[in-house]
Amino acid sequence: MRYLLPILSLWLSVFAVAAERPNILFIYSDDHAQHAISAYGSKVNQTPHIDRLAAEGARFTRSFVTNSICTPSRATLLTGQYSHLNGVPV
Repeated sequence: MRYLLPILSLWLSVFAVAAERPNILFIYSDDHAQHAISAYGSKVNQTPHIDRLAAEGARFTRSFVTNSICTPSRATLLTGQYSHLNGVPV
């Protein structure tokens, strides 16, 4: 009986948090310059659907990778570890 209220509170909080989860769409592509998408300033490539997503959401405008090769830079982003620590060969 002593643990009933804390357990019930924890159980109900799980459902309260689950209802408020954000809807996140993360688009990641590599091996192109920032200005390859019109939302980031391209005058050549028109990307209206990506532009709309960027206008209604969030954009990374100050990011960089420490490894310019595509697979290690992808692994860095997906694992959150530096290239020399994530186990992907350079």
